[in-house]
Amino acid sequence: MDAKLSTIRVGDQVYLKEGGEECGAVREVAPGGRNEITVYVENGGDFTIALDAIRSAHDGKVVLDRGRIDQRLLSAVKHAHDREEPGL
Repeated sequence: MDAKLSTIRVGDQVYLKEGGEECGAVREVAPGGRNEITVYVENGGDFTIALDAIRSAHDGKVVLDRGRIDQRLLSAVKHAHDREEPGL
């Protein structure tokens, strides 16, 4: 397993930029031994993220490289918090 992947744990929060809003959570790390993770995005489902699309992983956070992820994932992230009610 790649060194970067070895620092990622199931449940780590996923971000599109350092210091940004959380957009998902890690569901699997290196499924089937592949250099990728599976991320769950609320209101969007599961997405596979290749190792080269992971900018950094530290402190329970995974930061993705926006330019290397699928457009479907970007679209899902835009709607990840749609069902949340302000103030709750």
